[in-house]
Amino acid sequence: MSGHGSRGRKSNRKSESLSRPATDTEALSAEQKIVPQSLNAQAYKRAKEDIISCALPPGAEISEAILAGRYRSGKAPIRWALACLAKENLVSVRPRKGYIVAPVTLHTVRELFELRLLLEPAAAKLAAGKVDSGRLNELNRVCDAGYTPGNRASEAQFLKANKEFHVSVAKASGNQRLAAMLEGILDEMERLFHLGLAIRNRSEEMRHEHSSLIEALVSADGARAEKVTVEQIESARQMVLGALLNSKQLNNANISVA
Repeated sequence: MSGHGSRGRKSNRKSESLSRPATDTEALSAEQKIVPQSLNAQAYKRAKEDIISCALPPGAEISEAILAGRYRSGKAPIRWALACLAKENLVSVRPRKGYIVAPVTLHTVRELFELRLLLEPAAAKLAAGKVDSGRLNELNRVCDAGYTPGNRASEAQFLKANKEFHVSVAKASGNQRLAAMLEGILDEMERLFHLGLAIRNRSEEMRHEHSSLIEALVSADGARAEKVTVEQIESARQMVLGALLNSKQLNNANISVA
């Protein structure tokens, strides 16, 4: 009797699992087994780049069908990409309507700059005397070339080099957790910089700031490296907030004071 009962319970559980609807996580996992990982990664990379560069602007309404057409992709990789982007707070789900690209709020801008002010000056102070000056100068040369305001490819190349410059300094601090946190913040801020750089060309200011920081780091002057970093962040914050608050382009982007 006990053997039959055990087999019966196992059979019932198997039947229930077959009849139970798959959860979103299970469905995505099943799709990953069917769809080549490279297609998932490609869809995610292209969608994220378009959101970060504002080719898909804040507040834009998107759907699986829209992105599948845009990237000439199947819906399964797009669905997987959107799930990842939602976890990163770059898109929000709109039940029965699709998705919306996360809007930019001035509250978010302030929070990100406050976090950066807490972390990056400390990282620069720790990195003094430990940096790879050759690598920093190499990245700084790319930044020195500047960018063309409004040209997304030019802005993206400039911002990539700028981000790698600051992440390299943070990694030289020797505190990898600190470097990882700062890298995540800079990733989130890249979209803000795209909005700001399209309005105001700040490449000349950044050229001077980077040179001053490299000099302080190479000479192992931690106090000066910390001070220069604070000044850089404050300057960037004023650029972004000023551009967002005063530009007519506010009418073309979903930005609020919330």
